Amino acid sequence: MVAVWPIRQVGPKKTVKCCMASALAEFSLGLADDALVLGHRLSEWSSKAPTLEEDIALSNLGLDMLGQARLFYALAAREEGRGLTEDHYAYFRDAHEFRNLLLMELPRGDFAFTMARQLVVAAFLHPYYETLARSPLREVADIAAKGAKEMAYHVRHSAEWVIRLGDGTQESRRRMIAGMAGVWPYVGELFEMSPAEDELAAARAVPRRQALRGHWSETIGRILSEATLPLPEDCAQHSGGRSGRHTEHLAPMLAEMQSLARAHPGVTW
Repeated sequence: MVAVWPIRQVGPKKTVKCCMASALAEFSLGLADDALVLGHRLSEWSSKAPTLEEDIALSNLGLDMLGQARLFYALAAREEGRGLTEDHYAYFRDAHEFRNLLLMELPRGDFAFTMARQLVVAAFLHPYYETLARSPLREVADIAAKGAKEMAYHVRHSAEWVIRLGDGTQESRRRMIAGMAGVWPYVGELFEMSPAEDELAAARAVPRRQALRGHWSETIGRILSEATLPLPEDCAQHSGGRSGRHTEHLAPMLAEMQSLARAHPGVTW
């Protein structure tokens, strides 16, 4: 477990909820949107993965992300207190209302790109969730504890493929290098703090993302070294997802994902 901040009881549960409800709702919504959007991108591999076994594996990774999204949406709904449901957050918001990081919404790309993205995301979320599981906010800690176990597998699975492709054929190596280069301009946003996250971190309820960068860099460096792949060069970084400023890729993805629910509002299944 990576420890990046000391645990201090913030106060009675009711006081925490009274003072931090808005920040906690916004924070939960960001993590939920991250998980939902990335989970949808993973689901796009259904029936298209290179092997049947990998088809099932990618579907399971997507389901892990969907499960995390549902738990964080439920927490956001309760903290907002407006009587909303997870379906509202997923299906009845437009692109500018989503708060996911840009990396999550990039198109599926080829298999190498998918593994590159999954590796850099999971290598961050695993220690992040491990640390968040020690939060004095019990509901957050419980979700994070479950997510940490899932992310441990995501790191292992994606790392195996990055190594296999990077140290494989000339073509697989070329694609893996291109995949890492494609995700690299977006990794910096993993370590940015939203105002809500800053507020919660000041109360020592969540960790500071930047404190995890060294651990993340070590993990990525070790895996790329084993894959005989070069570390991508530093480059300009894109951000804005937490503020609702997205790439041109999110809106079309949401239009497809939300089409059934919007065509039949109020229907349950």
